[in-house]
Formats: sequence, C-alpha cells, structure tokens
Amino acid sequence: MTADRASLVPLLRAVGLTRRFGGLTAVDAVDVDLEVGEVHAVIGTNGAGKSTLINMLSGEMPASAGQIQFAGRDITHWPQAQRARAGVGRSYQRTTIFPSFSVLENCRLAAQAAHPRAWALWEAADRCPQSLRAAHEALEATGLEDDAHRIAGSMSHGGKRQLEIAMCLATRPRVLLLDEPLAGMGAEETDRMLALLDQLKVEHAVMLVEHDMDAVFRVADRITVMVNGQVIASDLPEQVRSNRDVQIAYLGTEQ
Repeated sequence: MTADRASLVPLLRAVGLTRRFGGLTAVDAVDVDLEVGEVHAVIGTNGAGKSTLINMLSGEMPASAGQIQFAGRDITHWPQAQRARAGVGRSYQRTTIFPSFSVLENCRLAAQAAHPRAWALWEAADRCPQSLRAAHEALEATGLEDDAHRIAGSMSHGGKRQLEIAMCLATRPRVLLLDEPLAGMGAEETDRMLALLDQLKVEHAVMLVEHDMDAVFRVADRITVMVNGQVIASDLPEQVRSNRDVQIAYLGTEQ
C-alpha cells in the first residue's frame, strides 16, 4: 500500500453485503470501500450483481445481510431519501431526465427534491435561490452551463448522460454511484465523460459500474471484479489486469 493510498479514509464502506432473492444469492458477502480521490470501478458480466450492489448502497433495495457505513455512521437501514439527503447520490442505467424541461430546470428540480423547503410558502419554487445556486454550480461542474436553457430532450445521448450526473451533483452528494454512465456513447463523448469523472473524484468518492473495459482501465484508480455475486479480485488496475482468475472469468484472456 502506498503512502497516498494509506492516507485515504473510506467515506462509504460495505462489509459482508448480501442480497438474496428466495434461493438465489445475487450479491454474496461483498466488501467494498469508496474513498474521496478515487474512481472505484466495479466490473463483471451480466448478472454478476453489480446493479444490485449499487441498489443496496443507495438504499433502493434492502440488504439481506451485512452492513453499510457512511462517514462512520451505520446507514444499513436508512431509506433511500435519508441517504440522498446525507450525501449518497446515484445515476441509473436508463435516462431519467425530464425531456420537456430545460437543462437548468432538470437540475433545479433535483436540488429542490433533495432539500425541500416546505415552510417557504411565500416563495415560488422555481425561484428558490438555494436550488438555483446548486443547479448552476452543477451545470458549471459538468460543463453544461452554456446549455442551461436548452430543452433537455434535444441533447445528444452523451449530453443527456452528462445532465444526469449534473442532476446528481445538484443534490450536493459526497458519494457518486454511477451505473453505466458511458453506455451508448461514441469515442468523443466517452472522452468528455472520463475527463469529468477524473475531475469529480477530487471532491467525491466515485463508484463506476461499467462494461467498457478500455474506459475502465483509463479512469479507474481501483477495480473490483464480481462473478456470480462474489468478488474475485479488488486491486489496482494493473494488478487486476494481470490477475489470472480475472483473465479467465471475465476478460476472456489468459496471459
């Protein structure tokens, strides 16, 4: 372990995380740490348990066993809304934007949902200064400020995926759980997204679930490999690339 690596403190930690569906164990005693300053990629074939893992970490799905800690607190039984307010944000495999609204309005609504102000009866929701400030900051961070007044549905596929991350940032998370943000992107859009992830990790702990192996090895600081719900390797990218079990089970090669 390097000195830099040793100085990192996990912001989100899962220990023995397990999810059963009847007789099927989709995630089996998984340990994973997410730290500010790193992109932690989780890879595996379809059905490996990657999305189920994110669903448990975000609070969308209860764990059958194990523990989840966020900033030193046990959040295993917290509902999704409570985790989101505390700073656990996520994106989805499928686009979840409001296509008929502007880019800015999408971000403003996300910010407002994360931090509602039900007592501000005198204030028009679309003029809430806190929500608007969070929305503009998210657009600036993702390079979408110039598209603020563009209709979201008119954006390219890559632009929509960027907007989803901006909406997540508008909630002011500390952890970003990103489920296949590169899906369907061309080379130029992928380059922009990878540059954005490299920028976001400076102040966030980032989990990236992705199938694009070239992109994963370009951006990831750590990689966890899952097969049939279990972790078979979790290490630095070069160690994972040279791991014989990974080569056989996932990468399809044996060097």
